[in-house]
Amino acid sequence: MNIPAYAYESFVIKDIRLEGLQRITLGTVFNYLPVKVGDTLDNKLGAQAIRSLYKSGFFKDVRVEREGDVLVIFVAERPAISNIKFEGNSDITTEQLETSLKQLGLSKGRVLDRSLLDKVEQELKRQYFGLGKYGVQLKSTTRQLERNRVDVTINIAEGDAAKIVAINITGNKAFTSVLLKREMKLAEESFWGGRNQYSKQLLGGDLENIKSFYLDRGYINFKIESSQVSLTPDKEGVYITVNLNEGDQYTVRDVKLAGDLIVPETELQPLISLKSGNIFSRKQSLDTSERITDRLGQEGYAFANVNLVPDVDKDTKTVALTVFVDPGRRVYVHRVNITGNTKTRDKVIRREVRQMEGDWMSTKLVSQSRTRLDKLGYFEEVNVETPSVPGTSDQVDVNLNVSERPTGNLSAGIGYSDSDGALINFSITQENFVGTGNQVGLALDRSQVSTKASLNYTNPYYTDDGISRGFRLYYQEIDTADTTITNYLSESHGLSVTYGFPLSENDRAWASLGYDNTRLFVDDTVTAQEILDFVDENGSVYDEYKISPGWSRDRRNRRILPNKGSYTRAGLDVAVPGSDLEFYKVNFSHTHYFPLGKMVTLMAKGTLGYGEAYGDTNKLPPFENYYAGGTTSVRGYDSSSLGPRDPATDSPIGGNKKVVGNMELILPNPFTDKSTSTRISTFFDIGNVFGANQSIKSNELRQSAGLSFLWLAPVGAMRFSYAVPLNDVEGDSIQNFQFTLGSPF
Repeated sequence: MNIPAYAYESFVIKDIRLEGLQRITLGTVFNYLPVKVGDTLDNKLGAQAIRSLYKSGFFKDVRVEREGDVLVIFVAERPAISNIKFEGNSDITTEQLETSLKQLGLSKGRVLDRSLLDKVEQELKRQYFGLGKYGVQLKSTTRQLERNRVDVTINIAEGDAAKIVAINITGNKAFTSVLLKREMKLAEESFWGGRNQYSKQLLGGDLENIKSFYLDRGYINFKIESSQVSLTPDKEGVYITVNLNEGDQYTVRDVKLAGDLIVPETELQPLISLKSGNIFSRKQSLDTSERITDRLGQEGYAFANVNLVPDVDKDTKTVALTVFVDPGRRVYVHRVNITGNTKTRDKVIRREVRQMEGDWMSTKLVSQSRTRLDKLGYFEEVNVETPSVPGTSDQVDVNLNVSERPTGNLSAGIGYSDSDGALINFSITQENFVGTGNQVGLALDRSQVSTKASLNYTNPYYTDDGISRGFRLYYQEIDTADTTITNYLSESHGLSVTYGFPLSENDRAWASLGYDNTRLFVDDTVTAQEILDFVDENGSVYDEYKISPGWSRDRRNRRILPNKGSYTRAGLDVAVPGSDLEFYKVNFSHTHYFPLGKMVTLMAKGTLGYGEAYGDTNKLPPFENYYAGGTTSVRGYDSSSLGPRDPATDSPIGGNKKVVGNMELILPNPFTDKSTSTRISTFFDIGNVFGANQSIKSNELRQSAGLSFLWLAPVGAMRFSYAVPLNDVEGDSIQNFQFTLGSPF
């Protein structure tokens, strides 16, 4: 007969038997059990044993009985969680929800404690409340499985986020509520009827923005006394009230440097943004600290501390600032480690690294190294870390981790260009040939307008000090019968060799020597008279020997889809004396990227071109003329349609002067926060070409505006644009939608 062990007089335990275990091991139970064989069990110890097993959380029922001198413990295990499933969630990802549940102790394989489900629901509601979804509804259900397991399903009806009815700001005297609300991302109901959704996280960020706004304008004692959020009865609307205490505005009384300056004070003074008499600004204070820290970092003091110590005078409402400099110890580079390059050879990366091993670490040189690697175009991403070397206080490693992008392309396909029409292409290009950094390309293109074949090779490090050498061999045939420009056929082939010379970190010069043979075919019935006259005077076959010097300055943060910096290029092409045709062309372009925030960039580009004949040649060859209009110049106008026209055929014949300006506002990508292959922008274009007997007139520059989309697809760049001409005149050829597929970037 079994009787409860704690209901009778105490006894010495000779053995312990467990009944009811399914998944939990004997050892686990004995770890929680406060009794063992040989102990004397009484009422108190029996009750303690039951409490201990309950507290383990593994059991929903525990019973202790005695069989002679044997302690028998009967347990009923809680079910184990086989799977947790969420249904109906969209604003919070499943991964985020699972992380929250794990922190509460609810996850796959754990024992199901039904009281814990209530805590889970409360936690999830708290998270949704933070998103402004006060009407969220949650319901947890379980489904029993074999072997004492259960599936847990959490059904979520998120509902709509509460809308902001009004934002009230009180306590502000120096600035209007309208001005302060502009610092907030949250907004109340607008004129158009839309209302922003409330978010606790966004409100916290907005309050910090308001605080920064005041601190940057001298209100050093500014405080946000409180912020209240109240719901409408239906939980669909939110009223926000922010109570401010502005305090007094302070000006700068004096600024001085102190500490171990390391570099001359005359070099540090220009780095101080705040001057005596200025209104105090926290932002300028932080900028000052950052500039001086960066300057010390260039001298190897990578962990310098620069603190601005204020001395506040409440009576005069002024503050004196002491810029205290603690350079710390000079830090040296132990190793430069490169990882992630599975194809690119180590030396190809190291030759771009400006920070040397064994030298002191310069933050400027480390930054330059990263920028140069970005400009190669070989990598999707370049990350730099400078961890301390274990066991040392003055050494770091520079760890460069790269993520390689495909730099080779073997393609055969069809495409379309607004200038060449339908095209068939075959190309083999490799910007990083077998990881050497050398560029090799073979291309064959056939379109309605042209047939092109080219072979090129460039070694960017022909010499160890960065002199490059490249070769190009090409054949080209152009038939303009199916284009907007005047009708003629040209056939040319040639070769060239180009040497490039580094002048500085960002500047480069080059010189190219080349030979071209061109044959021009005309038709008296359809070719412009100007071209016919040129052939009558100079013949139709031309051997040209060219010299092409040039210079470029590249200060972009990366070569592909940059968003900061500038790129300038100037070049001269000269057909030297002794060529059948003697002429020169001067080309200049400048592109500048102005960051307007983390996600928006303004791009401005100007392009100028001028060509002229000299010596025995009286006019720039017609096949060397400039053209404008189309995807790559003034969008919205048909390709190559702008500029002088033939009086007889009314077809464009190009000109010897070109002026084009482009301005683009590069917008945030609506599909992803970070993209290395797409770009969306709104643009304004202006430009035209002018003939030899024309002067450049501003009222003749055509203008357009529109939207553009660029995608760096595996087959090449794809450009789409829709433009509206702003000052077109009668006779202009308009083409609002333009696109180019399969063309090189």
